Amino acid sequence: MQKYGLCGERLGHSYSQIIHNMLGNPEYRLMNMTRDEFRDFMKKREFCAVNVTIPYKTDALALCDIVSDEAKMIGSVNTVVNKNGILYGYNTDIAGFIYMLESAGISVKGQKVLILGTGGTSLTAQAACDKLGAREKIVVSRNGSVNYENVTKHSDAQIILNTTPVGMFPENGKTPLSLDAFPQIEGVADVIYNPETTRLLHDAKVRGLKTAGGLSMLVYQAIEADRLFFEKNGENCDVLAKKAEESIRRGVRNIILVGMPGCGKSTVGKMLAQKLDREFIDADTYIAEKFGRTPEEIIIADGEDAFRSMETEALYDITKLSSAVIACGGGAVLREYNRYLIRQNSVCIYLERKLEKLATGGRPLSAGGPDRLKKLYDQRDPLYREVSDFSVEIHENSGKTVDTIIERVGK
Repeated sequence: MQKYGLCGERLGHSYSQIIHNMLGNPEYRLMNMTRDEFRDFMKKREFCAVNVTIPYKTDALALCDIVSDEAKMIGSVNTVVNKNGILYGYNTDIAGFIYMLESAGISVKGQKVLILGTGGTSLTAQAACDKLGAREKIVVSRNGSVNYENVTKHSDAQIILNTTPVGMFPENGKTPLSLDAFPQIEGVADVIYNPETTRLLHDAKVRGLKTAGGLSMLVYQAIEADRLFFEKNGENCDVLAKKAEESIRRGVRNIILVGMPGCGKSTVGKMLAQKLDREFIDADTYIAEKFGRTPEEIIIADGEDAFRSMETEALYDITKLSSAVIACGGGAVLREYNRYLIRQNSVCIYLERKLEKLATGGRPLSAGGPDRLKKLYDQRDPLYREVSDFSVEIHENSGKTVDTIIERVGK
């Protein structure tokens, strides 16, 4: 009998097991099920407590014997506790949603709010807005009276809440709408947690807006579910949530290295990955394997623009991953879209090395002597600094550089 776990259709990239194991429940597992399998599982009642996710939350509502008022109001159940054969249904998503907003300093009180999507999470967002005193809430759907074709008539909206899966792994980089049409926006929240920074959140950050991602919601609703599983008193939930969120973030984020060609990104990256027991990916090597030619061969035969397009394709693939160490090519930061890809789920480190120490062999864009190299550096240095969380000066002893990075990012 599986005592605890998450029931859903496709759970391969869920963080729920990580969170519940971290909270002290080693028996929590991910349980992929069809709808018929889920219904049979619930009817047999051979479990202690489970969480329920897409697309079975409304099914769970109908299958529980006793349902909380919040679950009734939202119209879905995400937490089921079996008490002596009686199934109690709860919805902890609303607590997680409110925590996500409040921890990011996003207030909907007295505000006009756009809610993107009409599914179960949209109902959670709507209930949260009502509870928090939003002045007006506008639900945006694909085919409703307010849709993505005419949503700009609400250009005076102040808060945007995305409850759709647009931009979620593996469709990274997509966004449900452009923020350009909403000059009064003050805050944007996105329930997606993989990637950590969706394109919508990236665009909001670039504008200096307050932003909230779905990881904080996921963690807090899990803490609330765990409290219901084991009848805990709920003390210090906020403190526990912050610790769990940071621990998960540290574990699943990629570590991405950027810097000038020949600065030592591959050497440092390999050593770093080995020390942290992570996968190492060299972007240039990935390009050679994907396209059958090395970056040098592509640039010489087809030109730099053709290579940059291939590089973007490669970055789109590899930056979707989690917990990897990735060494980027020296010019990867030149395209704005690449800079988004690098930032979406990572801590990014700029490896700095004196120009006279840079290796130039086999690097056609670095050829041409010190003046050419200095010109490249002047162009790229501001972009390395823009995309990175911090910089590290390369030591002659690569091990020392690795130790410095680990000290900064943690294990």
